Amino acid sequence: MPEPTKKEENEVLAPAPAPAPEEPNKEKEAGTAPAKEPNKEKEAGTAPAKEPNKEKEAGTSPGKDEEDASPPVALPPEWSIGESPAGEEQDKQNANSQLSTLFVEKPQGGSVKVGENITFIAKVQAEDLLRKPTIKWFKGKWMDLASKAGKHLQLKETFERHSRVYTFEMQIIKAKENYAGNYRCEVTYKDKFDSCSFDLEVHESTGTTPNIDIRSAFKRSGEGQDDAGELDFSGLLKRREVKQQEEQPEVDVWELLKNAKPSEYEKIAFQYGITDLRGMLKRLKRMRRVEKKSAAFARILDPAYQVDKGGRVRFVVELADPKLEVKWYKNGQEIRPSTKYIFEHKGCERIMFINNCVLTDDSEYYVTAGDEKCSTELFVREPPVMVTKQLEDTKAYCGERVELECEVSEDDANVKWFKNGEEIIPGPKSRYHIKVEGKKHILVIEGATKADTAEYSVMTTGGQSSAKLSVDLKPLKILTPLTDQTVNLGKEICLKCEVSENITGKWTKNGLPVQESDRLKIVHKGRIHKLVIANALVEDEGDYVFTPDAYSVTLPAKVHVIDPPKINLDGLGDDNTVTVIAGNKLRLEIPISGEPPPKAIWSRADKAIMEGSGRIRAENYPDSTTLVIDIAEKDDSGVYHINLKNEAGEAHASIKIKVVDIPDPPVAPNVTDVGDDWCVVTWEPPVYDGGSPILGYFIERKKKQSSRWMRLNFDLCKETIFEPKKMIEGVAYEVRIFAVNAVGISKPSMPSKPFVPLAVTSPPTLLTVDSVTDTTVTMKWRPPDQIGAAGLDGYVLEYCFEGTDDWIVANTELIEKTKFTITGLPTDSRIFVRVKAVNAAGASEPKYYSQPILVKEIIEPPKIRIPRHLKQTYIRRVGEAINLVIPFQGKPRPELIWTKDGAPIDKNQINIRNSETDTIVFIRKAERSHSGKYDLQVKVEKFVETASIDIRVIDRPGPPQLVKIEDVWGENVALSWTPPRDDGNTAITGYTIQKADKKSMEWFTVIEHYHRTSATITELVIGNEYYFRVFAENMCGLSEDATMTKESAVIAKDGKIYKNPVYEDFDFTEAPMFTQPLVNTYAVAGYNATLNCSVRGNPKPKITWMKNKVAIKDDPRYRMFSNQGVCTLEIRKPSPYDGGTYCCQAVNDLGTVEIECKLEVKGGLSFCRLLLQGVPPNIIDSYLRDLHSSNPEEY
Repeated sequence: MPEPTKKEENEVLAPAPAPAPEEPNKEKEAGTAPAKEPNKEKEAGTAPAKEPNKEKEAGTSPGKDEEDASPPVALPPEWSIGESPAGEEQDKQNANSQLSTLFVEKPQGGSVKVGENITFIAKVQAEDLLRKPTIKWFKGKWMDLASKAGKHLQLKETFERHSRVYTFEMQIIKAKENYAGNYRCEVTYKDKFDSCSFDLEVHESTGTTPNIDIRSAFKRSGEGQDDAGELDFSGLLKRREVKQQEEQPEVDVWELLKNAKPSEYEKIAFQYGITDLRGMLKRLKRMRRVEKKSAAFARILDPAYQVDKGGRVRFVVELADPKLEVKWYKNGQEIRPSTKYIFEHKGCERIMFINNCVLTDDSEYYVTAGDEKCSTELFVREPPVMVTKQLEDTKAYCGERVELECEVSEDDANVKWFKNGEEIIPGPKSRYHIKVEGKKHILVIEGATKADTAEYSVMTTGGQSSAKLSVDLKPLKILTPLTDQTVNLGKEICLKCEVSENITGKWTKNGLPVQESDRLKIVHKGRIHKLVIANALVEDEGDYVFTPDAYSVTLPAKVHVIDPPKINLDGLGDDNTVTVIAGNKLRLEIPISGEPPPKAIWSRADKAIMEGSGRIRAENYPDSTTLVIDIAEKDDSGVYHINLKNEAGEAHASIKIKVVDIPDPPVAPNVTDVGDDWCVVTWEPPVYDGGSPILGYFIERKKKQSSRWMRLNFDLCKETIFEPKKMIEGVAYEVRIFAVNAVGISKPSMPSKPFVPLAVTSPPTLLTVDSVTDTTVTMKWRPPDQIGAAGLDGYVLEYCFEGTDDWIVANTELIEKTKFTITGLPTDSRIFVRVKAVNAAGASEPKYYSQPILVKEIIEPPKIRIPRHLKQTYIRRVGEAINLVIPFQGKPRPELIWTKDGAPIDKNQINIRNSETDTIVFIRKAERSHSGKYDLQVKVEKFVETASIDIRVIDRPGPPQLVKIEDVWGENVALSWTPPRDDGNTAITGYTIQKADKKSMEWFTVIEHYHRTSATITELVIGNEYYFRVFAENMCGLSEDATMTKESAVIAKDGKIYKNPVYEDFDFTEAPMFTQPLVNTYAVAGYNATLNCSVRGNPKPKITWMKNKVAIKDDPRYRMFSNQGVCTLEIRKPSPYDGGTYCCQAVNDLGTVEIECKLEVKGGLSFCRLLLQGVPPNIIDSYLRDLHSSNPEEY
């Protein structure tokens, strides 16, 4: 019949809602039809179906296309979709193989009888869980049992707080056979998962034999599956004895479908073996649409007809008008009369017979009368196939071909074979093959084994047959047994035997299986078995046994391997010499071989070495022999012999033993040369080398006063000479030597004689010309930078005339001073000069003067170098010492004249000390009379240089001249006073005012550092009488005495009207005026210089600095400061270019004032370096002048 379209299917299935589940476990995972309960069968009016036993799990999942085509009819709760047994088994293994992460107790499989209860329990540990885990129970692979809970299934869960364990229970109540199968329990918590599979077996109750519904047992598989159209025999598994079922009254399946609910269609189709349910539903849909009464037909066709294959069916309609023409159609094609289709007319009845119905006649038929038609459906059923010839019991031997044969009632019928109740599925790799020859069916077993012994059965749709197959072994005869063998080492071993049957077997050696390798081969050709071992080894010796498979017979043989004795001296070298150190223990182990183990004898000089406990003894073992010498001595050297002997032969060998020792110590070394931190050491080799060549030497040294020796070389010194370095100069050292050979290190030699490393000094430095006359040259220098431990004994000054290389020593004896005058030189001659430093190690490298010196006195104009602090007024307090050093220049030695205020200096009061380069003014205790202007005149022949120094000696001032009370009012007193007559030779800086109550006359300071000569004293106590006094103050301090008021000031108690005096406003404005001028300044190139002056004025004047009449603005090399009237210009790192005339200008509304000074920047790096080294400025200036005159291009 044509397949229904998707639209038609939807129309059929729309009114079929899914029924509520009743019993959750009434499902079979085999995919077979479940038995209908007896009470339901009785209500339907059909024969009760026999409930099947535990059925074989079979069936496959439908393909995608077929799945889409099959109608999604809701299944009853006791029906299940079958799963592949292979897939189930695999899932079961995977679940059981996983490591349990949540379960602490898994549900275990069990068995139960029909009608009894069973409970499965799972427990989950909840210590690490924050909430309850989720658990699911499944039957088969997919069916969730949570929705099936009811009368036959109950799910429970409990929580034990003490142990924190969740307990989950699944209880099956009144189990039935179709509840059997595989179940699965899954538990999940967040990302954790655990599952467990278990089986339930349901056994039949004793004494019950359920009936079999043959339609259910032999139904076709559901459409849309891979095995569609095949018969499913799972309903009859494990039923060997089936009684002939009594005939039941004919049931009209069509009537059942027509009167049934849509939810019962699948159940009826499964029960009565309907193979085309979709077609029936399609036809039922069309049939249900026919509701209106036909005008052409008085009686229409029945909705459906059912007939057995080969039978005859009769279709009848009754016309309202017998004259109407009737036409019959099958699937839309008109049917013509034939022997198969016969038409009859009886009055208004029109009849069509279909003879010999076949499966192709299962289709839709309709008849037309005029414009109307009526239709029906015909269903053709196949008759059951019967077993006409039963199977017979069979006996066979292993390896034979076995055939089990039976015959059925129809050709090419669908027959299934079973072994012990399990279906045999033949395949390309299976030993089972099925042949079909018409009605004859044969099961072929190739190469039968004992495992094939079983009960085999065949089953058809109408019957079954079984028989037993017994497979035994054939009797085995030993044609050629194994024989014992004795084989030389390295030869081939061949064990051979022959048995009467071509069967496999196993070889064992000493009870362990023999494994094949490159050397060991197992050969099996027909009835002959061989074990071949190439290159026999000692370990191949043993008991060999061959055991044929499946037989209890064994074939034993013994193998004995022999070998002549051998001595292995490979580890001793070519000359078989063994070296041992004297005093050590020698244990010489020589590997030997031979089978059986040989006997070893050691000897020396025809004298055997016995085994025992002597100093020299022998030890023998199965695989080695050992010579032991406990404490080796020099006399133990010599040749030792080994003799081996066993039943296979003899062997001999000789070994030379050499006893060596460390060498003797060398003789004491000699130190042949010494430097500042090094020396040269030599020595002779030791007399006895210990029997081994000297490999080298180790050298050690130590300080004479120390006991700690230090290794100088870590790599052996091959020579007998060595140069130690990195010694401390001036410290006494000793050296010793160790000789080294292959045995070890000798004892140390005697130490060398003590020696001290010494070094000459470095050359003297700064060799310069101090003075030159017509016959003398005075040179001076500075000591060497490095003198060393030998110290400095003195200097040697040498000179030579220009044009010669003859150096003349100027000083016959060493001089300790760094200045010396060379005398007796010719005038106008030129000489070169050098100086050397001398100590115990000798003379240093000479220091040369860079150019020849002309022996002629040079007149140098005088020049006075006034120190910077003396360019301003030099102020000292009375009683302090005055010590002024004034450097000057000039050659020959100038004449110096000092005057004070134009008069000669009284040398009784002022000490004057002159030298060639400076003059010193010294006053031990200064007095105010020493203040004044001091003039210095330096004269060289006609050249004169003068300089002036202002000295001011200051003291504390006298008291003010007069202090008087100007006025008293309220709590206030107005005072005035006149400055002191003696200001202490310096300006008055302020006054201090004190008050005293007339009653106590205790003085209290009221005002300090007051600058004016009048003041108002406030906050006096009314009713008291006060005296006042005033102290004058300068930079030396307060005056010794104070001037007190002659009258007292009374603070009256009674009030009086105070009349404020009228004061004229004081004019504080003042034109700018410099109170401290700028002074000429010398600066050193590269070092910051400052120019300072002080200015006053009101309003505050604006300060502007200028260089060479150009204002200094926004120049980063200059910084300007002004604080309390003191103006400062800082020149950062000046250069000679910064020298010039600097001017400070002060401007306000009352006027402008300027002051100038000169800045001279001296030298560069050379001048600075010389100054830092302590060279006086006049000498530096002379030195720079000489450099300028000698190398004008560089300067």
